[in-house]
Amino acid sequence: MSTRNPQLNRNGELTHLLTLEGLPPAIITHILDTAEPFVSIAEREVKKVPLLRGKAMFNLFFENSTRTRTTFEIAAKRLSADVINLNIGASSTAKGETLLDTVDNLCAMNADLFVVRHSQSGAPHLIASHLTTTGREHVHVVNVGDGRHAHPTQGLLDLYTIRHYKQDFRALTVAVVGDILHSRVARSLIQGLTTMGVPEVRVVGPRTLLPTAVESLGVRVMNDMREGLRGVDVVVMLRLQNERMKGALLPSAGEYFKHYGLTSEKLALAKPDAIVMHPGPMNRGVEIDSPVADGARSVILPQVTFGIAVRMAVLSIVSAA
Repeated sequence: MSTRNPQLNRNGELTHLLTLEGLPPAIITHILDTAEPFVSIAEREVKKVPLLRGKAMFNLFFENSTRTRTTFEIAAKRLSADVINLNIGASSTAKGETLLDTVDNLCAMNADLFVVRHSQSGAPHLIASHLTTTGREHVHVVNVGDGRHAHPTQGLLDLYTIRHYKQDFRALTVAVVGDILHSRVARSLIQGLTTMGVPEVRVVGPRTLLPTAVESLGVRVMNDMREGLRGVDVVVMLRLQNERMKGALLPSAGEYFKHYGLTSEKLALAKPDAIVMHPGPMNRGVEIDSPVADGARSVILPQVTFGIAVRMAVLSIVSAA
């Protein structure tokens, strides 16, 4: 396995998906292209293909999730894999078993894929490294959220959505608005957008919700939302992650909505054909106004649909490596 990028095998193929950081544009494009035909599977009478028949995928969610876990389960089942949802709260980890002991035991049950969400940044990387050092390169890891670090499949489905509606990444201005500080979604999306050649990525939010030195990610930082939305092609609203906040970072939800909530009036500053995205779940009346969330320029529900196809693409690609 390459020492430069632990996600790639010796042949340069994607064997784990841990982060979008450092992934070559060609691999991201390959994932997006692979997802394309999977979108139409949902319209078939039989919504299955046999690509992962006989493979066992374990969902290891050490943090709560509904949407991501469900879409991965649907994606794996449409690929004909066997899906095992581990109830972490009732599992041996709650009794003191280490993360790697859990992985070893599941490998002994012939696991082929681990889909991992964890509150600690780096946990999926640790699992992938452990599998390599113990001679289990045939077992694959997909990171679906680790701490504040990364959420690569969400970044990929956002990239797919943007490409679907706007075609050429190299002609776009994208605004990512809100709680950048706590958002692994924002980090992965920004990495994906810059890798794919988007000329201007703006991060828009109050100073208290922007990471230190966020400019190092190759973005333009703006604190005024109206200025941040002026002339953009894509608006990505982020959820306020109150569960990750320590101390008073905001005066109130109402005050936040006044300055950073997306309303029809603020959206009018973007290009007339600008699309509105949100990774969900939405806090209506806090991050986004209902008329905008449900409006003609919103592609929030198509994002969810595309998410299943993108996750099918990721699972099929890493399993083939």
